[in-house]
Amino acid sequence: MLDAVHELMHLARSRMRQLMVGAGHTLGPMEGRALAFFVRQPGSTLSDLVAHAGRDKGQLARLVGSLRDLGLLESRPDEADRRVSRLYPTAAALDIHQRVGAIRRQVAQQAVAPLSAAERVQLADLLERMNRQLRP
Repeated sequence: MLDAVHELMHLARSRMRQLMVGAGHTLGPMEGRALAFFVRQPGSTLSDLVAHAGRDKGQLARLVGSLRDLGLLESRPDEADRRVSRLYPTAAALDIHQRVGAIRRQVAQQAVAPLSAAERVQLADLLERMNRQLRP
């Protein structure tokens, strides 16, 4: 079963990468996930991203620096503590996030196309139950 889930995710990610490259997107997977984090939680800090992603702080600091250099994130000092930098997505980042979301929805629709509405609901329920079972 886990092999089938793994293969499904591999195929979905591969298809998304093809569509994103075709649409001119050049961000890597980790850059995309970090950008999505700041779109969902604007004003978060690098430390917030580290806690969320569970990755090395140095690696994520370089990644955030790269996103800033690309003009996708901007840094603003925290109003309560000027030593803390809060990160916000730029308009360009929001546009990319929206376009990538459309590609994700397209691939998801393609994946579930052969399923009936009832099967889609059942699949979502089964996957959620499996996720709950494995969460700490």
